[in-house]
Amino acid sequence: MPNTLDQVPFGGAEFAENPEPRCPCILLLDTSGSMKGEPIAQLNEGLVTFKDELSADALAQKRVEVALITFGPVQVHSDFQTADLFRPPHLETTGDTPMGAAILQALAILDQRKQAYKSNGISYYRPWIFLVTDGAPTDAWKEAAKMVHAGEEAKALSFFAVGVEGANFETLEQITVRKPLKLKELRFRDLFIWLSNSLSAVSRSNVGEQVPLQNPTTPEGWASV
Repeated sequence: MPNTLDQVPFGGAEFAENPEPRCPCILLLDTSGSMKGEPIAQLNEGLVTFKDELSADALAQKRVEVALITFGPVQVHSDFQTADLFRPPHLETTGDTPMGAAILQALAILDQRKQAYKSNGISYYRPWIFLVTDGAPTDAWKEAAKMVHAGEEAKALSFFAVGVEGANFETLEQITVRKPLKLKELRFRDLFIWLSNSLSAVSRSNVGEQVPLQNPTTPEGWASV
């Protein structure tokens, strides 16, 4: 066993302390100018709920890892950290909607994290990337879409897209393999409760096992298609 930090592989100290398998999730959140007002306020409240829900599950706290990237402009607010360490930032709106660059950034940090898992012998569940937007990309996005499709095909990731009122669903349908969901009203709190419950369910399963997720598009659910 290495006895100095320089001998520990990249990220080794955190994995030595917590060798549990990891369930990584990247939140990819639109904070462009059009989210100003009630949408960003509800999104911020939803993030606090997400943290609270994950904190109620002792196993998920050790296994679920959260990274948070916003776009408008692209900014990594937090790189991957276990749910017990995740602190929801207070998001503010600015700028346009560089969705393509944000997706590429998410894929890049995900690749780095997978390398850290592999270097340290940590098993992991299929990563989630969870995109929320109320607009359309204002930058080139087709390369990002191509990489998302390739990642889904290789079972290297699961990409989910949720459109708030005003979102361009025609473009989202080209980016994602799964049908993008429409958020009913501004039910961010319900969305994040569903997300946290889903990640908790995955984290309680065996790595590689298919976990049935609650359908969010029921009449009582937070989404429609």
